[in-house]
Amino acid sequence: MRAVLQRVNEASVIVDHKEVGKINKGLLILMGVTEEDDQNDIEWLTKKIINMRIFGDAEGKMNLSLKDIDGEVLIVSQFTLYASTKKGNRPSYLRSAKPITAIPLYESFVDEFRKHDINPEEGIFGADMKVHLINDGPVTISLDTKEKE
Repeated sequence: MRAVLQRVNEASVIVDHKEVGKINKGLLILMGVTEEDDQNDIEWLTKKIINMRIFGDAEGKMNLSLKDIDGEVLIVSQFTLYASTKKGNRPSYLRSAKPITAIPLYESFVDEFRKHDINPEEGIFGADMKVHLINDGPVTISLDTKEKE
């Protein structure tokens, strides 16, 4: 499982000209899933995201977590995080999980935040989404559960 975290002052997702998710200060999380991912990946990734100290304290140092600032979360599924560009110029997405696997894992990832008293906003899985954001910093961090980084 991969996630790209973007620290934002605000972010929203539009599908068919309708806003389906919106947050203020917090994290926009782009997440991708492979067929090998499971609940252990979800739990590790969620815990890592919630506790990562990437928000500024009173001195401007990145010492505060999402929980510390009572930040919001917007989760957007993104199968392209597993693009392979080894051959040619057209990316391959063979490593991305098929919807029958990816949808339950995506939903479980969203639910895992709720277990930690964070009610995430969401995009719509598989939809053509327009993501709007105002980066804060910018701070962008990539995480991969298989490499634990």
